[in-house]
Amino acid sequence: MKLSTRYEQTSCRLVLEGLPDLSAGQGDQSLGILTGFSLALAGHTELEGQREHLLALLRVVSAYARHLISDAPRGFGDDSSPVAIAPVAAGHALMLRSSQPDTPPLTLTLDDAELADLVRCLDQLRLDPRVQVPLEWPVPQPLRRRELQHRQPLARRLAAPLAGVATLALGTALALLLPTPKAPPASPTPTAAPAKAG
Repeated sequence: MKLSTRYEQTSCRLVLEGLPDLSAGQGDQSLGILTGFSLALAGHTELEGQREHLLALLRVVSAYARHLISDAPRGFGDDSSPVAIAPVAAGHALMLRSSQPDTPPLTLTLDDAELADLVRCLDQLRLDPRVQVPLEWPVPQPLRRRELQHRQPLARRLAAPLAGVATLALGTALALLLPTPKAPPASPTPTAAPAKAG
């Protein structure tokens, strides 16, 4: 029995199609075998793909959104990936590469609202208990320090180390200017009186 699950937002509709995996003990209303999916974005061509395209979409869009929220936007997806996304002046360029030979990649330009709707649909898919397909969601990793360095001006990043070095130098200079304490004069050692002969 063919099943489909639908996730909709204002400008995005994601539909998964598949079958229940009865051999794994799943119910007949659980989607355990993914046969395909379709993605419709407002004003763009409806896209269709297989499992590898959905996995690539999940990986690159979730990582891109996380970096975007952290104010560290950068592109995700290399030349061999079925899906890539990168920031552009007009918004966000989502590139999809077909598995069919001699088919040029399709690039869609999304604004912030369309990207947010796409992320919400993917989140709904991730939280849907009816979908039992192992989709290997990427584990969120904290951003590296070098990815966040641009968020603070260079002067602010250098202020603390420079203040520490200046404090250390000032403390050293003051320590050198202090007079060294003089040693107390040595007291004369008492000499033993010569013993008298009886």
